[in-house]
Amino acid sequence: MAKRDYYEVLGVDRSASEEDIKKAYRRLAVKHHPDKNPGDKAAEEKFKELGEAYEALADPQRRAAYDQYGHAAFDPRMRAGRGGFGADFHDPIEIFREVFGARGAGSIFEEFFGAGPSDPSGPQRGDDLRYDLEISFLEAAQGCEKEVTIPRMQTCERCRGTGSESGSRTRQCPVCGGRGHVVIARGFFHIQQTCSRCQGTGRIIENPCRQCRGTGRVERASTITLKIPAGVDTGARLRSAGNGAAGFRGGSPGDLYVVLHVQGHELFQREGDDLFCEVPISFVQAALGADIEVPTLSGKAQVAIAAGTQSGTILRLKGKGVKNVQGYGWGDLHVRVVVEVPTRLNASQRQKLEEFAALCDDNVNPKSRKFFEKAKNLFR
Repeated sequence: MAKRDYYEVLGVDRSASEEDIKKAYRRLAVKHHPDKNPGDKAAEEKFKELGEAYEALADPQRRAAYDQYGHAAFDPRMRAGRGGFGADFHDPIEIFREVFGARGAGSIFEEFFGAGPSDPSGPQRGDDLRYDLEISFLEAAQGCEKEVTIPRMQTCERCRGTGSESGSRTRQCPVCGGRGHVVIARGFFHIQQTCSRCQGTGRIIENPCRQCRGTGRVERASTITLKIPAGVDTGARLRSAGNGAAGFRGGSPGDLYVVLHVQGHELFQREGDDLFCEVPISFVQAALGADIEVPTLSGKAQVAIAAGTQSGTILRLKGKGVKNVQGYGWGDLHVRVVVEVPTRLNASQRQKLEEFAALCDDNVNPKSRKFFEKAKNLFR
C-alpha cells in the first residue's frame, strides 16, 4: 500500500511553518494516542503514521529532502545517494515525548493542556471527606448547631508530618531515581506506574517515625461543631473548611462536606419554602363558621373559618412557612381544612340531625342538587 503524503497526514500545507507542523502533530497525536484508544488498531496505525510524518517534516534537512525526492528520500536503498536520510525512524512514542515532554504517555493530557510538572516529594493537599448527618424537621427549618465526631487522618505529632524520626534523613529512591514513577515497556505501549518502593514520593526515609510508620499522618477521632442555617433541606451540603484529612509533607488539609438528611414531621409537609398541613373541623364549625387554632413553626395561630366552608378548602397564612436558606424571605403555611363527619351518635344527637334533615330543602345543599340533576340528564 502506497504511503500517504506526509503533509496530508498532518493536515498542513507545504508552505506550513515549523510551528504549524508541530501544532498539527500535537493535536492529532493526542487524538490518536494508544492510551486514549485502547485496543483500536486503526488509531495505533494512525499514530505511527503521524510520528513518521512529523519526524520527516520537523527537521529542516529531512523536510528539504522530502520536498525534493518524496518518500524515496528515506528509502534505505537510496542512502548512498541521498546523504544518509534513509536512517530508520524512531519509536513514535519517543517522538511524542520529544514534543510533549519526557514525562511518559500517562501524563499527555497535563502537558497538552499546559499543566506543569509537580514535585512528587513536595507538599500534597489532604483528601476531602464526606459525612452524612440526619437532623429533625424543626432543626432544619429553624437552624441549629450540631456536634459530629468523625475519624480522620491528622498530622502526626511525633514527627510533625515529616514521617521520619528526629535526625533521620531522606534519600533519593533508587528504583525511580526520584521521579516517583516508573515506565514499563509492553511492546509498542509504554505504561507509567507509581513507584512501589517510594509510593510516588521519589524519596526514601532512612528511619521512619515509629508512631505513623513514615506516613506523617495518624487516624484520630475529631469532634467538630457545625452551624446549620435555617431553611436547609435534604441534600443540602455544608462545607467545613480544613476539617478533612491532613495533607502530606506540610500540605494543606482537605475539607469536610456534610450532607444533610431531614426527617419527616407528623403535622407538616414541606414543598420548597412552603408548608402544608391538614386541620380537622367539625360539621358545625364548617356550617356556622368559627375561629380555630392551627399550629405553626413559631407557635399557635388563630384562623377564621367562614360559614359554609367546604371540606378541602385551603387557607393561606403568609410568612408562616420556612425561612429561605438564601435569605429571600419566608415561605407560606397552607392549611387544608377537612370537615370531620361524626361516627358515633347517641339517640338524642341522631334525632336532632333527623329533624335538621327534615327542615332542609334543595337550597341547603346546592352542589348536591346540581350533581343529581346532571346525573338525571345523563340517563335520559
